[in-house]
Amino acid sequence: MRHFQFKNLSELRQCAKSVGALHVGFEEHPERVKEILARKVDVGGFTLGNSIAIHPMEGCDGTLDGRPGDLTWRRYRRFASGGAKLIWFEATAVRADGRANSRQLWMNPATMPHFARLLEKARQEHEQCFGTSDDLLEVLQLTHSGRYSVPRRVIVWHNPAIDRMTGVPPDYPVISDEELERLEDDYVEAARLALDAGFRAVDIKATHGYLASELLSAKLREGRYGGPLENRTRFLGNIIGKIRSATGNQLKLCVRLGCYDGVPYVKGAGGIGVPAVYAVPYAGFGVNQDNPARDDLSEVKRVVAHLKDWGVELLNISLGSPYTNPHIGRPFERPNAGNYEQPEHPLLGVDRHFRIAGELQRAFPDLPMVGTGYSWLQRYMIQAAAWNIERGGIRIFGAGRAALPYPDFPLDALEKGELDERRVCKTLSYCSYLMRRKEHPLGQFPTGCVPFDKFVYGPIMRQARTAERQH
Repeated sequence: MRHFQFKNLSELRQCAKSVGALHVGFEEHPERVKEILARKVDVGGFTLGNSIAIHPMEGCDGTLDGRPGDLTWRRYRRFASGGAKLIWFEATAVRADGRANSRQLWMNPATMPHFARLLEKARQEHEQCFGTSDDLLEVLQLTHSGRYSVPRRVIVWHNPAIDRMTGVPPDYPVISDEELERLEDDYVEAARLALDAGFRAVDIKATHGYLASELLSAKLREGRYGGPLENRTRFLGNIIGKIRSATGNQLKLCVRLGCYDGVPYVKGAGGIGVPAVYAVPYAGFGVNQDNPARDDLSEVKRVVAHLKDWGVELLNISLGSPYTNPHIGRPFERPNAGNYEQPEHPLLGVDRHFRIAGELQRAFPDLPMVGTGYSWLQRYMIQAAAWNIERGGIRIFGAGRAALPYPDFPLDALEKGELDERRVCKTLSYCSYLMRRKEHPLGQFPTGCVPFDKFVYGPIMRQARTAERQH
């Protein structure tokens, strides 16, 4: 179903009002958009040169041993010359069995020099374009993919609704407390290597249903890492404390936090998404346990307070899971092939992002946060970002999918106060399709923007379609 048919900002604003997206607003004047997005942001004493970030967008294009591949290099050169002053490097596994696909990046002693060269090249590109990289912050996202790891899933507790969707039997073993404690040290080692490679910041990824995220909802897990919130945050707290002990204050500590799990969705009548079967009370993070279609940020705020006390200096707000409820995290115009159609108007998904991020940023005004959920707004996303920043609803505007076809959108935002309609992401989910295709000789197709980066990703899409038909 096509939703984005707006000829101008007035029509989009009227639609937001009519569907009840009351937290979606826009700064109309290009000069004000430019001024607001150009504002510097203090991150624990480090000054970002503007208020624009590139979200961690996986290209699934590394080598089998975890090094950045040719397309990885191309992507970060494009991001570095695009004008954003916060580049959040994509999910990088802390050990081999924590990778979500066979070509996910993996930080280890053998790959560290390759990350160092990639980072050095990105800084050089940025310096050539803007004169300095002293106000550019690069964050390396560290992860273990948990139940989405290949070839072996690692689960932290049995959520029956998620287990059914991911094919996990009830007797599948749960990772032990002792294994989790050892895994903490793998994060620390990866952070040490990131520092050696030259990164100024690392992110402990806790979103999208991966291991650290799933632990936050592990209310029914027994032992030191489950049950009450102080146990469910133990993993994050231990990693942060150990990294600080190992590296001192040399690294900025960041977290991309999934603040609302929602429930899994499946195809219903007419292909529209409907909630899967689940029991209440529902043990999700950030949800109302008696009505998990609604969020409840009481525990989320307690976690954010802990993170702040532990020394986290930058938070990236995220929602949902791309595996179980993609419309929550990434409101789309067209679903990934085979997936469900939007069960709500995409503006309501955008509104959810803005409302939750705004409530958290206003509750913790001295902890800078990066906002998500802008891509569906297409050429108007920068007007929405300026509106949110000006009103204290977020400190930094982040773009993910939108940066793949249009990596230099920050330059247009800062120089013109408007974006080129011919280049903006249309949220058609081709990138998601490629990300889900495993029939490649290396076990994973690279992903990118097929419609607007067609000379690179058009042939890859044709190969993926052919491989799918032959599989």
